[in-house]
Amino acid sequence: MSTYKPTNDYMFGRIFGVNKNTDLLRDLLEAILPEIKIKKLEVNKQVPVERQLIKDKLGIMDILATLNNGIKVNIEVQVKDFKNTIDRSVFYHAGVYHDSLQEGQDYIEIPKTIGIWILNFDLFDDDGPFHDISRLKRDYENKLLTDKCELHYIQLPKFKRKCKRISTKLEQWLTFFINENLEEIKSMDNELVQKAEEELEYLNSDEEAQRLAYLREKAIRDEAAAMAGAYNRGKEEGREEGQKENKIQIAKKMLEKGISTEDIIEITNLTKEEIEKL
Repeated sequence: MSTYKPTNDYMFGRIFGVNKNTDLLRDLLEAILPEIKIKKLEVNKQVPVERQLIKDKLGIMDILATLNNGIKVNIEVQVKDFKNTIDRSVFYHAGVYHDSLQEGQDYIEIPKTIGIWILNFDLFDDDGPFHDISRLKRDYENKLLTDKCELHYIQLPKFKRKCKRISTKLEQWLTFFINENLEEIKSMDNELVQKAEEELEYLNSDEEAQRLAYLREKAIRDEAAAMAGAYNRGKEEGREEGQKENKIQIAKKMLEKGISTEDIIEITNLTKEEIEKL
């Protein structure tokens, strides 16, 4: 039986995206957003059903929550780098921001929206922090345009390289997500991280949860293979198109020099009809 980590987004949703575990989600969000004291938390999206797992292969199984006085937080996990994370995260964030405006409200009443992406790959190849925050700013003096939009990118491999000693709540939670040293997790001074580990162990022992976690990973693998196949086919088609164009250019030069059609066909393998069109 396979053992799945919290970075399997089905497991992630089952641990953090259900109402009975709002204490876990609150503690994780307070670790990521220490400037916000969360007094009230409401989970707006529950874990998707199996049908969505299979049909919407790359539709990230996000958790949408509302904090305190209306702050919207979309938190997601992504294990595979499809080279579109920035565009995708901005697109998703724009949707949450747009949907936050209620009928009859003025634009100024749109609540703050925060997108959090927990990534099992390095999004940025520089020496920046593993928890990288992006905001809308003006070019002039790098002044903040609005404090209502934030995107947080948490890069687990970069955390693993940079963190030498666990000293913060965020580092505790990210150690749980990496989930490589069980003894280290169970010795942490954080009961909620330990509760999350117990929840993960329970799910890994549950046959139905195992099946759905497997389906989710398989769907992502299949999608990655399909994308790679499409890319390779595109390269092959491009190569063949380039070879054809090269033959056409050669045929044109041969025609200019008065070489017979029969000889051009033999040399270039173009058809008589293709040469006559030139």
